[in-house]
Amino acid sequence: MKGMTIIVKNVTALLAGLVFLYGCYIVLHGHLTPGGGFAGGTIIAGSFILLVIANGIQYFRLKKEKEESSMFEGAGILCFLLLATGGLLLSVPVFFRNLLPGGTPGELFSAGVIPLYNIFVGIEVAAALLSIFLAFVIYKTEE
Repeated sequence: MKGMTIIVKNVTALLAGLVFLYGCYIVLHGHLTPGGGFAGGTIIAGSFILLVIANGIQYFRLKKEKEESSMFEGAGILCFLLLATGGLLLSVPVFFRNLLPGGTPGELFSAGVIPLYNIFVGIEVAAALLSIFLAFVIYKTEE
């Protein structure tokens, strides 16, 4: 799979950047608007999937190694769990305790640790969906 024409590759590079930024917006504003880590993570994964479809599998120099594709997935889950158990270890023993001060309702930094949870879930979901897609692409091209 070598990819598509140069026009498709260039337009996809521009669109993938915009889609990635929109996914980041959805993740960061998930506590204020509909969306959050899962929805934003799927959009972010979609931006990378667009690049693979337009440029072919050699764009990411894909290999059949699990370690490279699941590093971000594991890091997202680990950070989420460390933040969730932080309330148990640092203060009153409560799982998912808010360790950050609240802010003015409606502001970007108004939800304590919820935006951090959204970021870590977004990283995990984007990495997992991209890993699934890349596994399908890698195993399909080997046949």
